[in-house]
Formats: sequence, C-alpha cells, structure tokens
Amino acid sequence: MNRQPEADIGLIGLAVMGQNLALNMNDHGFKVAVFNRTTSKVDDFLEGPAKGTQIIGTHSIEEFINTLKQPRRIMMMVKAGAPVDEFIQHCLPYLSPGDILIDGGNSLFTDTTRRTQQLKAMGLIFIGTGISGGEEGARNGPSIMPGGNPDGWPHVKDVFQGIAAKVDNNEPCCDWVGDEGAGHYVKMIHNGIEYGDMQLICEAYDLLKTGLGLSAPELHDIFAEWNQKELNSYLIEITSHIFACMDTDGTPMVDKILDVAGQKGTGKWTVIDGLDLGIPLTLISEAVFARSLSFIKDERMAASKILKGPKPSYQGNKQELIDSIRHALFASKMISYAQGFMLMQAAAKEYKWKLNYGAIAMMWRGGCIIRSSFLGEIKIAFDRNEKLQNLLLDEYFSAQINDVQSGWRKAVAAAAEMGIPTPCFSTALAFYDGYRTGRLPANLLQAQRDYFGAHTYERIDRPRGEFHHTNWTGTGGKVSSTAYWA
Repeated sequence: MNRQPEADIGLIGLAVMGQNLALNMNDHGFKVAVFNRTTSKVDDFLEGPAKGTQIIGTHSIEEFINTLKQPRRIMMMVKAGAPVDEFIQHCLPYLSPGDILIDGGNSLFTDTTRRTQQLKAMGLIFIGTGISGGEEGARNGPSIMPGGNPDGWPHVKDVFQGIAAKVDNNEPCCDWVGDEGAGHYVKMIHNGIEYGDMQLICEAYDLLKTGLGLSAPELHDIFAEWNQKELNSYLIEITSHIFACMDTDGTPMVDKILDVAGQKGTGKWTVIDGLDLGIPLTLISEAVFARSLSFIKDERMAASKILKGPKPSYQGNKQELIDSIRHALFASKMISYAQGFMLMQAAAKEYKWKLNYGAIAMMWRGGCIIRSSFLGEIKIAFDRNEKLQNLLLDEYFSAQINDVQSGWRKAVAAAAEMGIPTPCFSTALAFYDGYRTGRLPANLLQAQRDYFGAHTYERIDRPRGEFHHTNWTGTGGKVSSTAYWA
C-alpha cells in the first residue's frame, strides 16, 4: 500500500513500553507511525491511549514503512532474540540505503554487534538502544543508552534526547555510548547493578523484619528516612511505599507475596561476561544466585524442617543495628557499582569501545530504575580522574566506605549470629577486604596447582612473567603445563 511519507519515526511493538514511548514521542512533537504483528492492537491503541494524538496506525509492514520520511527511522520494541531478527527480515524488502533500524529491547550485546555489522554491509544503519525506566519512564522520560553504527546518532539524537529524562540543568539522560553492542552492554550492566541494589535492599529488610521484628509501618518510616540521606534513590523510595500498602484485610500487602523471585536473564548475562573477562563481579553474581535460591521454594520448605540454625533474636541496641544496616547497605552499594564499572572498563578494552564513564553515570541519574543521587558522585569521580582505575580509590568513595565500614561489619556479624542470610552484604565485605589486601593466600593455591598439575608459578624474588615449576614429589620431572590468565 502506498502512503504519503509523513511520519518522523516508526515504532514496531505495542506492548506497554512501545505504547508509552510512542505517546512520549508524540508529546514532544514527533509524528509517530506504529505497527504491531497483531494488528487489532493498533486499532485498540488508536481508540484508547492514542486517541486525539497525531500517531498514525498501520496494518502491514509495507504500509508502515511507506508512511515514514527518509531516511526512515524504525524502532523495534519487541522481545529480544529471534523476534528482532524476524522483524528485521520483514522490513528489509522495503528499506533503502541509509535507513535506520533501532532495537529498543533488552538484547544481548553480542547480537547487537552482529546485527550492526550485517546491516552495515547492506548499506543500512543499526542502533542497539538500552532503555530503562519501566512503564513510567517510557511515558514520562526514560534513561536511553544508544550504541551501534555511529552514523545513525545524528538522525536519532533529537528524538532520543527529546524524550529522555532530564536532570540538573535540563541535561538529557541520553548520550551516544559507543560502537556496535556498547549501548546494550551498558544497559546490561545497569540491569546487573539493579539486581544488586534490589537484593541489598531485601537483605536490609530481612534483618530489620526478621532480626529486629519491625512492623511494616516502622519499615516504611525507616526507608522513608533513609531516602532523605545518602541512600536517596528510586528503589529506596518505592520500597518505603510498598511497606505502606495494605491488602483489603488491612494487613501489609508485601507479607502476602510469595518469596519466589523471577528474572529475565540480563543479570545472568552480566555475570557470564564478568566470568569471561575475569572480573570479580561477586555482588551481582550473588544477587542472581539469591533469585535462583528463592526459586526452589518447595526444597527450602523441606530443608527448613531438617536443617538447624539459630533462632533470629537480637539482644543489643536496636537503633545501633538499624544504623549499622544502613551503613552496610550504603557500603555494599558502593562495592556493587565499583564492580560494575570495573566490568565496563574491562569490556571497553576487550571490545575496543571508547566509553565515557562519567557520562554513563549521568545517563543513569534520572529516568532509570537505579537512579539515585549517588550517581552524581560517580560522575564527579570520573571528572576528577577520567582514568580512575576503581571507584573505591576515589577520594569521596574511599572516605565514605572508611566511615561506614564499622557498622557494615557489625551488620554482617549480627546476620551470621542470627542465621539470617545476607549473601550480598557478606560478599561485598569479602571483596572489600580482599581488594585492600596486598597479599592473598593465592600463593598456596598456585603451589597446589603446580603440585598436582605442573601449572607453574611466579616467585616474589624474581621478575613478573617468569614462571617456575617445583618437582614436589621427586618423581614429577621438569615438564610443566600451561595456565589461563583471566
């Protein structure tokens, strides 16, 4: 079907994120054409939320693409994986050189790299864009993290920065991240940190509720107070709201929810790439595993009747432990972000991206799920030293973690004594103590590896890079094995 090209941008996929982004674009003066595989959703959208707007509904890919001004800007808000490739194939027959395809879903960064390269060879531009903020963010201003073919950035910058969240001096929470899969990679790190933040809050909640026996109204007051301090963030804010929500029988809604956590895979992807690049991403890993542990509910219920441990009860000063839990949450959050930025720095080297870490922190400053005042300090840290090796070495973060670590240790110790699991608080502290230790017991580990596998070791009294082998048993000979260095 031939139509007069009149739309500034097209959007495929009318689930809640797609609908809200289309409405957001319309609000900012962009004429949007929409298409959905189930075409009845197009009509429902036009008769419902989009009624009275300039949004154009279409009922075939051909009609949809013919509605767009050239170079065509097509944004796909569909499920990651095969559906993205399928829609690309559906669009290809109707596209012209220089047209721009945008994937706004949670795609794996390696898929985005592949698609960028393949479409570039066809004369087309592909952009993989991470979007965070959920339904509310999509409608009112999300954090947007675009990467892919940089030739596309000038063509989408006005739309993306127009609809993005704004912070400080009306700065948009959107900027070009980097080539190929960089945008989706940064979104993946965002989601990994989100896993960590949420688990840390859950551990604080468990200590306060199970360890101290606090009620939902008391928890509401504590989290509302914490949101006025260094922990000010979207997740702390909504947590305080959750504790204030009551079911129809007047009991806290949170207490009615089954303790089985879901996940969609982005946290797992973060952990896998951390392992591939040899980065000790311990906190996010434990956050992912905590969800996995929650999932085996029936097994946990059976184990609870067999395996013994202390009955949670705290005899000390209640307010002191509340303060210690806040300190543990803040310190562990610093560790989580430090590890996340370590992984981004390693990825930039491995995948040959030029990432602006301060700009990334500002992209997360508003609109997204992990938005917090804390991110402003990360921006300042990288402004002070753009080659900062680790956030913990920055003057602000080192001073803060030194200030709160006593309470952090008290909270972890109290949790252990009461038998309350705090995997992320605990692993964060273990990482911190390991990172600040000049000599770890890995010398014994290397001796063990050399003993049973002739894997060799370096010596403290010889130059680095010089490897040695000991014939520990007198029968092993002088032949050595190779080693993998992450």
